[in-house]
Amino acid sequence: MLNYKAAEDRYEKMQYRRCGKSGIELPLISLGLWHNFGDHDDFGNARNILRTAFDNGITHFDLANNYGPPYGSAESNFGEIFKEDFAHYRDELIISTKAGWDMWPGPYGNFGSRKYLIASLDQSLKRMGLDYVDIFYHHRPDPKTPLEETMGALDQIVRSGKALYVGVSQYNAEDTAKAAEILKAQGTPFLIHQPRYNMMDRWVEDGLLDTLEKVGIGSIVFSPLEQGILTSKYLKGIPEDSRAATEGSYLDKSQITPQLVEKIGALNDIAESRNQSLAQMAVAWLLKDDRVTSVLVGVSKVSQLEDNIAAIHNINFTEVELDKINSILK
Repeated sequence: MLNYKAAEDRYEKMQYRRCGKSGIELPLISLGLWHNFGDHDDFGNARNILRTAFDNGITHFDLANNYGPPYGSAESNFGEIFKEDFAHYRDELIISTKAGWDMWPGPYGNFGSRKYLIASLDQSLKRMGLDYVDIFYHHRPDPKTPLEETMGALDQIVRSGKALYVGVSQYNAEDTAKAAEILKAQGTPFLIHQPRYNMMDRWVEDGLLDTLEKVGIGSIVFSPLEQGILTSKYLKGIPEDSRAATEGSYLDKSQITPQLVEKIGALNDIAESRNQSLAQMAVAWLLKDDRVTSVLVGVSKVSQLEDNIAAIHNINFTEVELDKINSILK
């Protein structure tokens, strides 16, 4: 007997977009397991988030070898939940993982060597209890390892059946084009690029999105809310349970300046005029561009996930709205 039965109307609740020139469509909203799925987090809450995601048509779960903390724990916890709840739905899911950041001590547990990437994926598959992942990413550029070696490792991984597609994260436009050329020559399906992108961090607009469109590669963008800045939570101070108030967080309270709060307030006014929360508008703003295949969200509560999903119902902007947003952010 199944522990969990997915909502029968799940595919009626989500919209999907073609990933580059591939045969894959991804949900407009995908779920990232970077935060809130480690050993220090509430297992039951993580399980409810995953169930809610799939019940709403989110078919893509995104992980990496070092997600946690501690490293590897997000994959292990996901594997336990997958076995109990999602094994029956494996063919309806796109599961991805990555390697490229530090994972274990010594010279072979980091960056982009063939040895590291293949060993890391083998470990990830064991932790998740999977025979293969749908997408395996090189998580960041490696300035010292030849691109031919890194792409050759991705090619070998696909040919071994351990991944169906490959992708990269945080590569610039030039290196993305080179990687695409190498993979095309090898006959390996280069599906997707995962860059950081949001209203306040728009580096991908300086050539990368154009390159992806030209080559036929999709994109899934992370940090759409700029670590929670693009929400209304900081409009009246710094909440005790926020990232900015958490020791060791990627967001420091010193970043929440009066000038920033003023900008957030102005953006929030526009969101309210659109009958959206600021978080919803930030997600919708990304999805207005068809070159963005999917937006990767990380949430700590089911209610946050549901709020993000609701953004897909209004992703159109007037020129006046876009001009106002640009004037606020310049």
